[in-house]
Amino acid sequence: MADLYDDEKRRDDFVVSPDDRITVSRRPVAEKAPKTTAKPRPAAKAEPKPRREKPAREPREAAPRRPRTLGEFAFLCLRRLASTVLVLGIWAGIGVAAILGFYALDLPDLSSLTATLRKPSISIMASDDEQIAAFGDVYGESLTLDQMPKYLPEAVLATEDRHFYSHFGLDPIGLARAMVVNIKAHHFVQGGSTITQQLAKNLFLSPQKNFKRKIQELELAVWLEHKFTKEQILTLYLNRVYLGSGTWGVDAAARRYFDIPATQLNLYQSALLGGLMKAPSRYNPQNDRAQSAKRTAQVLANMVAANYISQAEADQARDTGQATVKQIAHTGRYFADWIHDQVAPIAGTDRDIVVHTTLDMNLQRRAEAELEALLAGPGAKAGVSQGAVVVMSPDGAVRALVGGRNYATSQFNRATQGMRQPGSSFKAFLYLTGMEQGLTAEDTIEDSPITTGKYRPENYTHKYLGPISLKKAFAISSNVAAVRLIERLGPKRVVATAKRLGITSELHADASLALGTSEVPLVEMTAAYASFANGGQGVFAYGYPEVDGTRGEALYQRQGGGAGQVIAHEPLKQMTELMVAVVQEGSGKAAQLGERPVAGKTGTTQDYRDAWFIGFTADYVCGIWLGNDDDTPLNKITGGTLPAQLWHNIMVVAEQNLPVRPLPGQVEPESEAPVASGEAAKPEGEKSDDDDSIWSGLVHMLTGDKKH
Repeated sequence: MADLYDDEKRRDDFVVSPDDRITVSRRPVAEKAPKTTAKPRPAAKAEPKPRREKPAREPREAAPRRPRTLGEFAFLCLRRLASTVLVLGIWAGIGVAAILGFYALDLPDLSSLTATLRKPSISIMASDDEQIAAFGDVYGESLTLDQMPKYLPEAVLATEDRHFYSHFGLDPIGLARAMVVNIKAHHFVQGGSTITQQLAKNLFLSPQKNFKRKIQELELAVWLEHKFTKEQILTLYLNRVYLGSGTWGVDAAARRYFDIPATQLNLYQSALLGGLMKAPSRYNPQNDRAQSAKRTAQVLANMVAANYISQAEADQARDTGQATVKQIAHTGRYFADWIHDQVAPIAGTDRDIVVHTTLDMNLQRRAEAELEALLAGPGAKAGVSQGAVVVMSPDGAVRALVGGRNYATSQFNRATQGMRQPGSSFKAFLYLTGMEQGLTAEDTIEDSPITTGKYRPENYTHKYLGPISLKKAFAISSNVAAVRLIERLGPKRVVATAKRLGITSELHADASLALGTSEVPLVEMTAAYASFANGGQGVFAYGYPEVDGTRGEALYQRQGGGAGQVIAHEPLKQMTELMVAVVQEGSGKAAQLGERPVAGKTGTTQDYRDAWFIGFTADYVCGIWLGNDDDTPLNKITGGTLPAQLWHNIMVVAEQNLPVRPLPGQVEPESEAPVASGEAAKPEGEKSDDDDSIWSGLVHMLTGDKKH
């Protein structure tokens, strides 16, 4: 085979034809012999290391199969949603249970279910023992459902809780409805309470609207439903619900509003009581007949919707029922409120009392009627919407008190609570101070423009008379003369005089005090004027001389009172002359009572915002204020116009059949008591350190010396 690989031979024999195929052959590679290297023998055979076995790989879970249809997808979503809701529900249940348990620890004592807690009864009686008003809680006779007319519980159920016999103390539908209303209103409007919840609130809880009270109300409602039957719950509710005017329970309300027991209520009366439960004061028929009638008509419509009555029955009741409602007059209610606040401590928390007052009901009715007539007539044209009247005896006993135009629409007492500027009526204290310093009615003073610092007072007529007597200045109510006088006397002296006569309000000791710029209530001003009417005795307005228990036992007797002699006779005589001149020849002519001596003073504040007249006879002192609650100006009304006219009309009634008598300041006293206190309380002949300087200043002022 060696010659086959000879180059020469191979070259000669190699012929290639077109049909031949070329193949490449490779020289075979000889196999390598394994190496036979001898390994050295180890000294000792080592233990083979144990092989670490790999942990068996867990088989992978098969990926969840994707839902192939819409139904499978919906089922999967519902299953996941149900799982989520279940978890949330469990946690919500735990949270609710925790809240309920927390507030359950603070539940009120349930043993008070049958207890009756009420405010003490306070009866206010006029001087002739006619009842003016009654305060406190009144409970009627406890009645069963069988004793009540069927219309009464039906009216309540149709309006307050139509699902009463089907719920377990809570009404989910009502709660949902209330929630929607509250969300829309953005504040708490409705509670969605059932009758059971309302009973729980009335028996155990306060009327406050908060989360804690609502939770406890729900808990107590469930307890009541478990403890009592539906009939028992409804009976308890009707006998304990508050229905306005201090009445608790349907029987007390029936007697207050209709003068009959609850067993005799007709359809309209039952519907009226059923409508009171939502807002007893707002729908009270004795406060607002129109609002009450509208609410009652709604209750009748509810009864028709609930199939308790027919539409014909509702129409007949609505047309004829209003005449059965008892109407009460609010005569003397402002006075009664004033007295109630004073005697409440005597009643305490558990004592019923009867208060005997000084009020003359005939005079009170006439004062109220005269005020309303003036406000409805000339007052309306003059822009006057409100007024107040106080009539008292010279000893301070209040005989009539009107705190406003209409008590039903406004209980704010403008006679005792209203703080208003008295205007020129305050000048009585200024001029009294001057008389106590030795001035007389005939001394002269300058009635011309004056400037004191930035203060520049003017006469309201813008006319000036030059030198005039103090009597004339007081009668025409000169403002510039009053400012001159207070600058010479000193504002602090005038404040001391007013305080001595009983003014307790804050007074600003500056020049403007001469024009009555410090606010005081009408009753205080009238009581201070009483000192001019009683011979100079200081008095405090009072309205009740005696308080008794319900069995007639005396609990309080008025002893004395007043501040003693606060005006000496000579200053009183001079002031009486000045105040008589106001009525006879000055700004108060409209107050004249014929031959009967009358003294007083008008008052008008800046921009005609307040108009006053306070005057007196030998028998009565009467104060009048006219104005507006919003402090808007009147149509140029002064104290000498409408206030003086109203004073005249009221005093004509008060003085009827009384003899004509002179004023105390016009009569010489048999003996004179010393003045109690104040700047005038100096022994005769004794001078204070600054008497000479004061008198010197007065002399220069009265003579018109500009240097002083």
